[in-house]
Amino acid sequence: MVPHTLGEDDPHAETLAVVLPPDVSGRLDKALAEAVAAIRSEISRARLQALIAEGRVTGPGGAPVSTSAKARPGDYTVALPAPVAADPRPENLVLPVLFEDAHLIVVDKPAGMASHPAPGSETGTLVNALLAHCGDSLSGIGGVLRPGIVHRLDKDTSGVMVAAKSDRAHQGLTDLFSRHDIERRYIALTRGSPSPATGRIETRLGRSQHDRKKMAVLRSGGREAITDYRVERAFGRPARAGGAPLAARVECTLHTGRTHQIRVHLASMGAPLLGDPVYGSGAPAAPVRAAVAESGLTRQALHAAVLGFVHPITSEALRFDTPPPQDMVTLERLLTDL
Repeated sequence: MVPHTLGEDDPHAETLAVVLPPDVSGRLDKALAEAVAAIRSEISRARLQALIAEGRVTGPGGAPVSTSAKARPGDYTVALPAPVAADPRPENLVLPVLFEDAHLIVVDKPAGMASHPAPGSETGTLVNALLAHCGDSLSGIGGVLRPGIVHRLDKDTSGVMVAAKSDRAHQGLTDLFSRHDIERRYIALTRGSPSPATGRIETRLGRSQHDRKKMAVLRSGGREAITDYRVERAFGRPARAGGAPLAARVECTLHTGRTHQIRVHLASMGAPLLGDPVYGSGAPAAPVRAAVAESGLTRQALHAAVLGFVHPITSEALRFDTPPPQDMVTLERLLTDL
């Protein structure tokens, strides 16, 4: 089908202080839910569990707690996110459509567009664009703020996304993602290069113990995360004999879809994404810094290049392959000249 075109700080608004008594026992989430209900009766246990999973609940030591933790006496804080508009508005945004039928739509999301409304990104999101394009046909399973959304790309990651237009398709796509029965390949430009040149990264990922806005590789807890990677091309001579190249183009295949998975995994290999403001610790070599500046890249160099799956309604095999956008193309060309 010929493509056509249709016309992340997260501040919180309120912090609740909760004190669990010396004789508290049982599961922490249950004890906290009962204590929070005395302050804010509309906050359910399920809502509190979601806040814990997002790293918004800290314990007596100031570190984020987990939903499986045992209740301990002491002071806890619950950071409530700022409210966002309950009813996203349709917006006629330019967005390449790769495929569309009565059940689903596949788009090439540009960098800088959030997947759905959230604090700091209340408008200009993929949901706003889909509401304008699809109208009432968009699946409502995802909720008021996320109609049709079955998976996400980071705001500053470009590439292929699928959204559901019917509830049957939404459920079918959700099942595909939950079974990891879907092809997802990404192109990344990294500082240095992972070693060995091909491999599998298999870890547990969860909220950082030190910064709730970041994800981290954990020794225990978290969720299983699996990424296969392959260095497609290395750029620049190593600074010393036996050293790593200055930069690389890396293809990553996701077998799970955890938040910031590729960004965290490649950083854990000593090859963070170029331009990543969160996980790109350490400056690239001077020639690479110059190339990044000249390319105009102002985000993590990550593009969701391939999305392949079996249509949940028609059983048609679908596969979409899109090239990286101009900022990454220009950066790769400049890196090639190093």
